[in-house]
Amino acid sequence: MKAGETINEYFARTLTIANKMRIHGEIMGDVVEKILRSMAAQFNYVVYSIEESNDIDSLSINQLQSSLLVHE
Repeated sequence: MKAGETINEYFARTLTIANKMRIHGEIMGDVVEKILRSMAAQFNYVVYSIEESNDIDSLSINQLQSSLLVHE
């Protein structure tokens, strides 16, 4: 995530990449984990909260985006 970038801007950019990953057989949980790892440091506490309260393997990208938007 770039400095100063909003969640919506970030997801617009990363969904293009995620769709390509999905086409090539990437497991959705892996995509969610990769998005969480790429978040800016200001979202560390949010990432930890999402990881603790959700099953990352079954979390959709839309659910992840909604969770992050609530904390933005």
